[in-house]
Amino acid sequence: MFVGHALVAFSLVAAVAERRDLPTRRVLLLGALAGAFATLPDVDILYALTGLLGTSGLFDAANSFWATGNLVHRTVTHSLVVGTVIVVAVAGWHRSDRWSSAASLVLVAGLVATVTAMSGPISGVLTMVFVGGALAITALAVRHDVSTRSTAAAAAVGLLSHPFGDLLTGQPPLFLYPFDGTLVTDRIALHADPTVHLLGAFWVELGTAWVALAVFLWVTDRSLRPHLNLRATGGVAYGVTALVMPAPTLEQSYHFVFSVVAVGAVGAAPAVRERSFPDPLSVAATGLAAITLASVGYALGYLLY
Repeated sequence: MFVGHALVAFSLVAAVAERRDLPTRRVLLLGALAGAFATLPDVDILYALTGLLGTSGLFDAANSFWATGNLVHRTVTHSLVVGTVIVVAVAGWHRSDRWSSAASLVLVAGLVATVTAMSGPISGVLTMVFVGGALAITALAVRHDVSTRSTAAAAAVGLLSHPFGDLLTGQPPLFLYPFDGTLVTDRIALHADPTVHLLGAFWVELGTAWVALAVFLWVTDRSLRPHLNLRATGGVAYGVTALVMPAPTLEQSYHFVFSVVAVGAVGAAPAVRERSFPDPLSVAATGLAAITLASVGYALGYLLY
């Protein structure tokens, strides 16, 4: 769901901004800021890179990566409480006057100190990276003359929507950290069959991409059809892999995800062959259609096999 978090935030903020009749560039900028904020909670996965040391082979590395990352993933940076504190810090940092900036720094310093005291130095360092990313995005918003209110709103949508997007793909985040209360105890199960559940979660991810594409087309006053190519239908052929590939689950999904996403490369195929720069929108639309059809083809192959 790494990309999905950003796409959801982009879609929400861009749609609201478009309804308020803001200029197109401003709408896209606000959506992009929200999307950038939405990616920040996953900085905690940086710790997983240490799990790659001493591994051999792609799947061994992938398993070690997630096993290490899950030690800290979806904890501090996925807390609604911590996210709210950072939104307040973003608003103060954006104002740029001496007192507001000082108050913002004191707030985030207190946050880092609290996390370090409660969860140890690793979580403290990850929180520093988390906060640093939020303030860097805020500085970018200031440079582009985005108001304090709009920047704080984009931060709120991005940071506070992110944890809910993880309810399909693993252990629920610690929504209320550092408090002991539990908001959600188990992930949402779409189906008892783990492979069907994975496919459902994958389609939710694809759905966010289609919605984001639709919002972008709406904002820029474009049509989808000119950017779709019939070669996307070739993605259906991916269904035959259900006969030879081990059934994927959330715990072992790499072979499915990597291969089905690779099908999206058909979006850029002609441009690569002609050595010309591809139209990004056509690449995205055709590639997304190919991936969607490939996943549907795989689902049919899996269910009928």
